[in-house]
Amino acid sequence: MITVDPTGAVAPFEQIRSQLADGIRSGELPGGHRLPSIRQLAGDLRVAAGTVAKAYALLEEEGLVETSRARGTRVAAGHAYSQDVRDAAVYFASTAKGLTLDQALGAVRAAWNAR
Repeated sequence: MITVDPTGAVAPFEQIRSQLADGIRSGELPGGHRLPSIRQLAGDLRVAAGTVAKAYALLEEEGLVETSRARGTRVAAGHAYSQDVRDAAVYFASTAKGLTLDQALGAVRAAWNAR
């Protein structure tokens, strides 16, 4: 489920783009899955259609979705993280209790740089 915080520091189009990208990479939105039309998602989220269009365009530039007039916007195949990576992320998130997301990401960056 996508949510938009209109008062947040992150622009609404980026909130939509990042939530969809996360869903694609996590495997929650599998390859071939059809996304809602721009108008439908804009109406559901109560944002301008241009906001959703910008998010979809950025996802297409990243290669995460493919758009055609006949088939609509669909998730491109092959972008989900491996099951091992997803399992490790779940394990890390469950053991990082008490940390903020920024602190947890800092721990990941430190481990990444040390490898």
